[in-house]
Amino acid sequence: MTPPVLSDLLAAQRRIAPFVTETPLLRCDALDAATGARVFVKAENLQRFGAFKARGAANALALLSPQERAKGVVAFSSGNHAAAVAGQAKAMGVSAIIVMPSDAPQAKIANTQAMGAEIVLYDRVREDREAIARDLAAEAGRSVVPPFDHPHVIAGQGTAGLEIAEQLGRRGLKADAALVCTSGGGLVAGIALALKAAAPRCQVWGVEPEGHDDFARSLQARERVANPSGVRSICDALMAEKIGVLPFAVAQDLGIMAVAVRDQDVREAMRFAFRHLRLVLEPGGAAALAALLAGKMDVKGQVVAVTASGGNVDEALFAEILTGG
Repeated sequence: MTPPVLSDLLAAQRRIAPFVTETPLLRCDALDAATGARVFVKAENLQRFGAFKARGAANALALLSPQERAKGVVAFSSGNHAAAVAGQAKAMGVSAIIVMPSDAPQAKIANTQAMGAEIVLYDRVREDREAIARDLAAEAGRSVVPPFDHPHVIAGQGTAGLEIAEQLGRRGLKADAALVCTSGGGLVAGIALALKAAAPRCQVWGVEPEGHDDFARSLQARERVANPSGVRSICDALMAEKIGVLPFAVAQDLGIMAVAVRDQDVREAMRFAFRHLRLVLEPGGAAALAALLAGKMDVKGQVVAVTASGGNVDEALFAEILTGG
């Protein structure tokens, strides 16, 4: 497999239009004042199924053959990709089995079950979710829909970047920088492909949690390195073992950079998003905003795009964070 190119993103945008929402690009005075930049937040928490994952899932499923659709699909995910594959599969009349960690937020497990998918739980520390998915797929000839390391998925996620470029263009602007919540790298790779085409000088940053900074370490080592097992973060959506092969190739080719944020930075960003942007973000969906607010990079005077990549957060955790927890 090879990474997608711009024409693949444009084709995906047309293909998935019936299955996704064009999410708003938001700004607020408080955010500009806090950063000294012109900041625009891509509210993918308002996407179908609560996260950007609806895009990649829709594109991957739409490109299955009729025979493959008839046999069904298998996906593995901590939650957002799970719900997206389950939801898009239901919309397209495809059966789905989803492999999810037993410690995934209950809201994400419930969301996925509500889409009619069969859930198979596994131990995130002791078991290999990809091996489980492969075995399940082999049993009935199902197709595996990976969460990030596939050209069709990356192209689908990249449609968020196409929208950012188009929405900024309507304002007569181009992005100088973009901050993207990052785990396996499908979203940051797709957005970089889109934004670099519109604004070649745009610097794209992948943002990941401290302790799960495999992307940053991989870029430094010039090869993919894994996160240590057992390290936890509040950002459950951003805990892939390591960056995907294709996203890493795109990152190296386009000069994507990476930065890590503390859980406390993420909590503060979630509170900021709720109070000033009226957005409900899950921890992983607030990581990019957290990096911006924590001053992880100098963006003064720049036009900055920030992904708010998901909003599927447990009510109790969100209430705790809003009250200062």
